[in-house]
Amino acid sequence: MRLSLARPAVAALAIAGCLVGASAPAQADTKQARPTTLNVVAMGDSYASGTGAGDYKDGTGVPNGCWRSSNSYSETLVERMRAAGVSVSFKNVSCSGAATTNMITSFKGQPPQLKALTKDTDLVFLTIGTSDVDFAGYGAQCIAADCSGPAAQEMLSRMPRMGDYVLSLMIKIKAYSPKATIVLTGYGSQLTEGANAPGIPLDPICEPQYFSSQERIDGNAVARALDANLRHAAEHAGATFVSPYVDSVNLHPSFEGHSLCESTEPYYRGLEALAPGQEGMEAVLHLNASGQEALADLIQGEFVR
Repeated sequence: MRLSLARPAVAALAIAGCLVGASAPAQADTKQARPTTLNVVAMGDSYASGTGAGDYKDGTGVPNGCWRSSNSYSETLVERMRAAGVSVSFKNVSCSGAATTNMITSFKGQPPQLKALTKDTDLVFLTIGTSDVDFAGYGAQCIAADCSGPAAQEMLSRMPRMGDYVLSLMIKIKAYSPKATIVLTGYGSQLTEGANAPGIPLDPICEPQYFSSQERIDGNAVARALDANLRHAAEHAGATFVSPYVDSVNLHPSFEGHSLCESTEPYYRGLEALAPGQEGMEAVLHLNASGQEALADLIQGEFVR
């Protein structure tokens, strides 16, 4: 979905596009639509908060914390907009582990995330859905046991209802913030579907005792179904969907080759997150700082034309 550049949120993202290669004419066109102050809210789960991306906000980077990273895609985009001269009022209420039901209730001692919204909110960054289907639990099953076959089919059966929950949430967001542009993001492919890249050092998660070849195939089918249902929900809500997938089948060129076990520059955390001094299991299979920045670039690109 393409939204008009006359809308403040879209205009601000396009203005900031100069930091990621926007053309001079695009900058000139959008500066005229620059809002006085852009009201931005980031909400959602661990992929929204930036679990795994490091540089956590005070008090959040602790066991059972929200793990809000200064490297998350929303924080990155807000900094870009500010650097481009846009005045931004920013609330980041995202929290690791949050599901759609946690948007309307207190979670981990935090107020309901929907309470961050007002009628003056211009832009909402949202990543949500995996906790509704226990995607983390599925990943843990892949590592510890077998997540292919029946386990994957069970996950696939949960996806349509998850999509309905996310759609319902975006309708609630619109009720709180009628003029807001909602940007819903996808999750991508955490682990390559094919064989390991040969001859280069790889994370231990790439060893066959953790993910068999069939688990990789079935796990990617689950990841694609997750993306497809989120994409469908965004279309019905009138939101903008931005994903590491181009069409819920093929990865975006900027994410190709960056799943775990494909290269020495993966965009996702592996078992190295379990090492002393690292975040632990909460960060495994989550975007690292480079992955969050790549997602920010994708979002930026949606509004720079």
